[in-house]
Amino acid sequence: MEIAKESIFISAIRSLLKTLFGAIGIFIAFLPIILILTAVSSDTTVNNKTIFTPLPDLNGNKKILPMSTPVILQVNIEGVVGQEQLTAKLIETQLIESRKNQLKNDRVKGILLNINTPGGLSTDGYNIYYQLKKYKEKYNVPIYAYINGLCASAGMEIACTSDKIFASPPSMIGNVGVFIGPFFNVKDALEKWGVNSKIISEGKDKTMMSPFTTWKEDEDKYLKAIVEYSYKQFVKLVTSARPKITEEALVNEYGAGIFDPEKAEEIGFIDQISDYDIALKELLTKANIDETKPYQIVELKPRHKFLEELIQGESLLKGKLKHTFQFDNQESCNSLKFLF
Repeated sequence: MEIAKESIFISAIRSLLKTLFGAIGIFIAFLPIILILTAVSSDTTVNNKTIFTPLPDLNGNKKILPMSTPVILQVNIEGVVGQEQLTAKLIETQLIESRKNQLKNDRVKGILLNINTPGGLSTDGYNIYYQLKKYKEKYNVPIYAYINGLCASAGMEIACTSDKIFASPPSMIGNVGVFIGPFFNVKDALEKWGVNSKIISEGKDKTMMSPFTTWKEDEDKYLKAIVEYSYKQFVKLVTSARPKITEEALVNEYGAGIFDPEKAEEIGFIDQISDYDIALKELLTKANIDETKPYQIVELKPRHKFLEELIQGESLLKGKLKHTFQFDNQESCNSLKFLF
């Protein structure tokens, strides 16, 4: 019996069809996800880098209103400052896009900071504070803060840009302080197991606080000076924004303590214990918005990069799905991060 062999042309056509049907199968598999995303975002509008999302007003309404309607922008300060969706860059993006597209023509009349954070990186904390302060001065809009949970350290720094700070009854507020570390030294442990290390460097104190060398008595002098400087700036910022708190009391009495809302109000960290609606109502009044007439509460959610690429067909069909691995030890060796 003679076995017929496929021609190269037929084989190529067969491979092409397999690839084509495979791609169609992938698309069909992800089609329900795309439809779900479309349904979920039916009341939202996509800006350049954020998603315009309406939030309930005092009457629970959250439909998108005409572009002549005044707006209160809610900025969520949630999570660890400097990570995930709470970086200075992402907050800056929200502020920039609050003057564009659906929010152009000076629609934003006030900002409500919705805060629940344990703090984080001092650089991001200060930059977020600075961006909000600059925005408030440039566009002459009031900024109120509502603490719903925890407002500690860098969160307190960010809240200090507000004209008035509210807090829910179960909230915790304070923790004005700075630290860096911890640092570990493993030199003796390595030598015990017969492991030696050698660092080649130039520049005095270039290898300060290296875990593989014997630390000198004043090894940490530069870091101590920077922490002290950062702390003084933090104290100055808080006492300038919260005049009821004196520098002497903050440094010598309250320190980096964290307080319940009643004590925080007594000290001067916050202005009022209330629920969210009271804070929003007072902000509407401050922003000269009549709550009996239409107004819009919105947030600008950062677009999720993976979902954006998925909808655009860039992740799977164009081979741009990336895997990233982050090593905390490597990060800590390459940069020093001061925490508020």
